[in-house]
Amino acid sequence: QVQLVESGGGLVQPGGSLRLSCGASGSRFGINTMGWYRQAPGKERELVATITSGGSTIYADSLKGRITISRDNAKNTVYLQMNSLKPEDTAVYYCNAIVVVGAVTYKYWGQGTQVTVSS
Repeated sequence: QVQLVESGGGLVQPGGSLRLSCGASGSRFGINTMGWYRQAPGKERELVATITSGGSTIYADSLKGRITISRDNAKNTVYLQMNSLKPEDTAVYYCNAIVVVGAVTYKYWGQGTQVTVSS
């Protein structure tokens, strides 16, 4: 069982920046992919960005240029740097971890951290 703990959310003014962190613990195996998703009120959860243990990244097209995902494999921690934030970025941001053991894929979610962009 992998536990994910997010931090770094909060209230920020439009145009501001935030850095989210997510630490993973409890995995007996290497974590293949870590990432961030978000869910705004009344909307479905959507991909923000993912990063593999090798450093390959995927970004949501709508967020490219404003966000950077990074990872510290030694610390099992993933970061999300968000710049030029807009009110429409307001959402609960969830950390995700994927562990592949043989033919079995395990997916884990954090509790979420609220990001509110408002003046």
